[in-house]
Amino acid sequence: MAQALAETAEVRLTTVDDRKAVIATVEPVHELFARSRIAGTISTISVKEGDKVEAGDSMAVVVDEKLMLQMKAVEARIEAQEAEYEQARIDYDRASSLRKSGTISQATLDQARTRFNVAERNLRALRSDRQVIEQQSIEGAVLAPGAGRVLDVLLQEGSVVMAGDNVARMATDNYILRLQLPERHAQFLQTGDEILVGARGMAGTDNEVTSKGRVVTVYPRIDQGRVIADVDVEGLGDYFVGERTRVFVATGKREALTVPDGFIYRRFGVTYAKLDSGVEVVVQVGLPVDGGIEVLSGLRPGDVVVKP
Repeated sequence: MAQALAETAEVRLTTVDDRKAVIATVEPVHELFARSRIAGTISTISVKEGDKVEAGDSMAVVVDEKLMLQMKAVEARIEAQEAEYEQARIDYDRASSLRKSGTISQATLDQARTRFNVAERNLRALRSDRQVIEQQSIEGAVLAPGAGRVLDVLLQEGSVVMAGDNVARMATDNYILRLQLPERHAQFLQTGDEILVGARGMAGTDNEVTSKGRVVTVYPRIDQGRVIADVDVEGLGDYFVGERTRVFVATGKREALTVPDGFIYRRFGVTYAKLDSGVEVVVQVGLPVDGGIEVLSGLRPGDVVVKP
């Protein structure tokens, strides 16, 4: 008797969320831009649309020919200054020896020391200039600002860029669903609300639900009669940016016939329920509800159904 009671359920009218189907698009949580750090000409682009990159990966190389000329010039100046520094060091060592023997005055030694110190500092300054040019050359690499997927490569090899110009646009690895709800339903949408997500890419049946998500942001602005919200859903990493899918949003409450899970079954593409009399009836079901599923037609309040 207990087993029989456990395998039957009564069809009842219950209060459920009145859900409306709207279209949501897959959007990245953040869009990043890979920018050129120096002015010059793009010599190499090493990524294309759709590539996945990690933070710090080289996406392109910008070459400034003036840097090469500046490097040659500073190298020549360093060589000349090294010779001057070496001569100043020799003169200072000689003056120090002569001063010890009393051959020259202290003023002459001080002059030799000053020339040596100036030559040394000039050499350091030139070497610092060389390091600056080397760093500028290193900064010709356009680096990925974060991990994600390349959406657009905005320039081609041979393009002339200035410092700060965008070279590529990226989407971070974290995606959300962005939905637009008619203004009349805006009062029902709140952060934390559960959203039912339909089949990917507008496929599947009208009421098919494949996953669930939560509203994380409701934007406080109505644009062209619609309120915009972001929904956090797991498993969006392999979706295309901009891909659309159907979602179901609660816009109030209503009465509906519901049946617990496990009492509805499909056979040969038709949905059935089995009454306690043993008769199978064809039913049309709606969206899932807490602990069961909505029945649109085929059953009446008070009917007793049996698990198949």
